[in-house]
Amino acid sequence: MTDTRGQQPSYETYNGPLPGERPQGQPGGPYHPPQAYGTPAGGTQGGQTGAVRRPRTGASTTPRTRKARLRVAKADPWSVMKVSFLLSIALGVCTVVAAAVLWMVMDAMGVFSTVGGTISEATGSNESNGFDLQSFLSLPRVLMFTSVIAVIDVVLMTALATLGAFIYNLSAGFVGGVELTLAEDE
Repeated sequence: MTDTRGQQPSYETYNGPLPGERPQGQPGGPYHPPQAYGTPAGGTQGGQTGAVRRPRTGASTTPRTRKARLRVAKADPWSVMKVSFLLSIALGVCTVVAAAVLWMVMDAMGVFSTVGGTISEATGSNESNGFDLQSFLSLPRVLMFTSVIAVIDVVLMTALATLGAFIYNLSAGFVGGVELTLAEDE
């Protein structure tokens, strides 16, 4: 192998500063590395050295909003099922609580006794053998009926959401999915 770089200078004859040393004639004090741009006329401003950035004359000062276009290509059916199950349970609990509160408010207002009296007058029956609305729509019976409806709702909502994820994945394979444009908030 042949050295084609030509003749190299000898390091024994080098008289300049070594890396990390100050050149001869440089005053003491803090070391300032050489700058790519010279300091502006008038020296330093505010105790800082270096170039001053000036805005471009044609530059707009309003910030740009970054936008990204994304595509929802696939919805994982397992994750859709888990999320829809939890949301439907929360909706079922809210339904049972709302039914209990509504029953208590209607009972406190006397709606059941008033409607029961109206039904008794309309049918012409007395209290002993007539229809008693308040015993028929008692709180335990209403809560039991609402709980059954909530459980059926949980099963149906979970199944429909999972089926919807499968159908979305099939249709997204044909048309590419839903495209979203996301923008960065200022």
